[in-house]
This record gives sequence, C-alpha cells and structure tokens, in this order.
Amino acid sequence: MMSRPRFSSGSLFSWAAGLSAALLLPPGVAAAQQGSTAKAEVLVKRSESWNGKPYTAYPKGTPELTVLRLTIAPGAALPWHTHPFPNAGYVLSGALTIHDRDSGKQETFRPGQAFTESVDDVHRGVAGDKGAVVLLVYAGIRNQPTSVPVAGQPKEY
Repeated sequence: MMSRPRFSSGSLFSWAAGLSAALLLPPGVAAAQQGSTAKAEVLVKRSESWNGKPYTAYPKGTPELTVLRLTIAPGAALPWHTHPFPNAGYVLSGALTIHDRDSGKQETFRPGQAFTESVDDVHRGVAGDKGAVVLLVYAGIRNQPTSVPVAGQPKEY
C-alpha cells in the first residue's frame, strides 16, 4: 500500500502558486520556460488582483486546492460576492467582464486570457452575449468557502 505524500502549508501553497502561474498571466503577458521534457507558458503571475489590490498573506489553516469549471449563461450576472483567499481564472470560451462594486472599475477577459481575482473586495462577473466558460483555481483553506455572497445575494454556485 502506498502512502499519500504529505505537504506542509508552505510547500502546498508554493505548489498552488506554481500551478496557478503555470496555468494562468494578465492579457498580453506570457513567458515560456523550456525544459528537457516540457515547455511551460506562464499565463498569469501577480501579487495583486486584476483591479490592482495587493495580496497580503494567506489565511492560516489546512490548505485545500480547488479547480472549478464555471459555465455562465449568456448575459448572466453573477451575484455580488467576495473571496477569502487568492484565486486565478482562465477564460476557455465566451467573455467575462468583472465589475468592482466600490470603485466601479471593470475589465473584460476573453478566451485565452487569464486574471487574478480580488480578496475581500465585492465584485461580480457578467457573461458576454455567448456566455462564458471559465477555469478557476483557488488556493484555499479546508472548510472555507471559495466564494462568499454579499448579504441578500444568492450563492454564486
């Protein structure tokens, strides 16, 4: 019987950050790294969210990685919500416009573009005319939700 590998919080978060970096850079940013057996293209690597808010620190607790494929209907607006820890997204199809409620800032992401989401800032995504399919990667904490709805709003998913 094989034993399961054990990770410390630091090594798991380093692995998660590496996974996010390997999968996900803001529009127009790409960096390739070539090894003897594989080529990695960094799609997103940032220490701040899409709206410019810096990340500060990870919360304490047992790390838990979550990867979601989120399908949003054409023209649908997700509920206003926050995230308790950093995450990154990659648009597979359609378009997604993220709106920051307090600043009014918004940015649209299209297929092949990656973004980093804000922590503790109220925001929502709105799908384009053809909907949106987005891959989301969360480096979270066990037993904590990846998305927290604002009071009076339904759950995002």
